[in-house]
Amino acid sequence: MGVKGSDLKDSEPKELEPKDLDLKGWLARSPIVAILRGVGPDEVEAIVEVLATSGILVVEVPLNSPKPFDSIARLARRFGEDMLVGAGTVRSTEAVRRVADAGGRLIVTPHADVAITAQAKASALFAAPGFLTPTEAFALLDAGADALKLFPAEAVSPAVLGALRAVLPPGTAVLPVGGIGPATLAPWRRAGAAGFGVGSSIYKPGDTAADVRVKAEALMRALGGADGRT
Repeated sequence: MGVKGSDLKDSEPKELEPKDLDLKGWLARSPIVAILRGVGPDEVEAIVEVLATSGILVVEVPLNSPKPFDSIARLARRFGEDMLVGAGTVRSTEAVRRVADAGGRLIVTPHADVAITAQAKASALFAAPGFLTPTEAFALLDAGADALKLFPAEAVSPAVLGALRAVLPPGTAVLPVGGIGPATLAPWRRAGAAGFGVGSSIYKPGDTAADVRVKAEALMRALGGADGRT
């Protein structure tokens, strides 16, 4: 008995809805995480709209920005169904709870803090804490980290990431952060980076939405080259 074309179509794996993605799934769709340090609530929506149309779907608002919880709440309301919105520079468990209350879903830290990581997971948020050593990496993974932020990446090299991946559990997502721009994506990607946290190469205070569009397009072209798509 033959197989109908409709049956084959139904058996094909379906793309997950954004609400069903884990952090690795988000990074597969959008390896670039936009770090909007210094952004204000009145400009953040226009800037993130440009990022979304450029294909950058993961955004963090560092908590040392002006009124960060207001910005996160605005982004969660407008873009939360189609983008992953969260907070960076998170330094306390109370801040994790405030991010959750604002509608954020991602917690990023500059340092290796197992308590913040555990609180993020207890709050049903994704956790991508910072690390620089294997000791920190394993402690954070044991606390439930969904990914690891290699920071500051400019203090090490892609070769260090390659060595770390040899001992980390298979499939561990590592994102270099610090000094990342179009010219540095390819060597980190070859070393196994699952994604990249990008700061001033995507936004710095004073940038307009038009400025961000130019930067985002340059990053996406560089990512395509790093992944062999151009």
